[in-house]
Amino acid sequence: MFLSVVLPVYNEQDVLPALFPHLLPVLESLRMEFEVIFVNDGSTDATQSILEQYAQNDSRIKLLRFSRNFGQQAGITAGLDFARGDAIVVMDADLQDPPELIPIMLENLSKGFDVVSTRKISRYGETYCKRKTASLFYQLMRSTVDERLPPEVGDFRMFSRGAVIAIKQFREQHRFMRGLVAWLGLNECILPFERPARVAGETKYSSIKLAKLAWTAISSFTALPLKLPFYAGVVLLLSGVVFSVYTFVAGLLTQQSLSAWSWLVSLQLVVHGITLAAIGLLGDYVGRIYDEAKQRPLYVIADGKNIAHDSPQSRTVWIPPMESVIPTRQPNEMEQPAWQAERRAA
Repeated sequence: MFLSVVLPVYNEQDVLPALFPHLLPVLESLRMEFEVIFVNDGSTDATQSILEQYAQNDSRIKLLRFSRNFGQQAGITAGLDFARGDAIVVMDADLQDPPELIPIMLENLSKGFDVVSTRKISRYGETYCKRKTASLFYQLMRSTVDERLPPEVGDFRMFSRGAVIAIKQFREQHRFMRGLVAWLGLNECILPFERPARVAGETKYSSIKLAKLAWTAISSFTALPLKLPFYAGVVLLLSGVVFSVYTFVAGLLTQQSLSAWSWLVSLQLVVHGITLAAIGLLGDYVGRIYDEAKQRPLYVIADGKNIAHDSPQSRTVWIPPMESVIPTRQPNEMEQPAWQAERRAA
């Protein structure tokens, strides 16, 4: 069996020196061929130079460098595109995804599962706000995207070769890998573990990025946001009817008209707010359709180490190295400038 380990990284110069002494001994103890594919997602620190040193000394360490930051989901996609293993592990480089779980994941995968996912039963080193935000994220995903999404299960997963082949068929621009796995209905095994704290550095998934990921998941897998303004409009319509009836009856009983300017102003503000929100939702969905219609690449690779210079999947770009673009041959006499020909004749 051949094992591939995919690690998207972004500004992880503080983590990498601690990662290799943990990861490589675990992989070597498995006594099987393996490759470790790092996808540098546009890092601006020393991440690239550190990875290049490791890749230069060990051909099993492979490196893909994006031309800019395309996001973690694109990094995972690129790693799966280039992975050659019979089993493929996707994990973070901060050691919050313990490499020691890889042998256990292999044992479960050999039992016939397509995917072995890990569920976090504890989150050491994270603040109360971070834990609550993450919990709310998973609840929102299960209620709006897919109820089959297991709670507290992230991207630390092991896939069979068949599962990766299936996932690689999805080439949409706005990606949510966890939702794709749930949508496929793959035979999945859940492995609980206690998630340790980061060994160094700070998490790159802030609450804002988590909210953006949640919106990407919701807008990619459901049209529920487009329906919410309709429901709100129905409620407002019924409220308006009830208020009109109340005003009419109250006027008959009291023989005087009731001032409702404040109610009307509030109602107008609510109606206009819902209208603008609905237009904004439509605009976001239309924008995503526009992105898909352009069929632009999911990622652009600027450089690679110990890996073939090709594009294995659609909607990918690999910028060719300079030496393959500029011809190196010398021009013949017919191609030489006139002043050089005259000098040769003299």
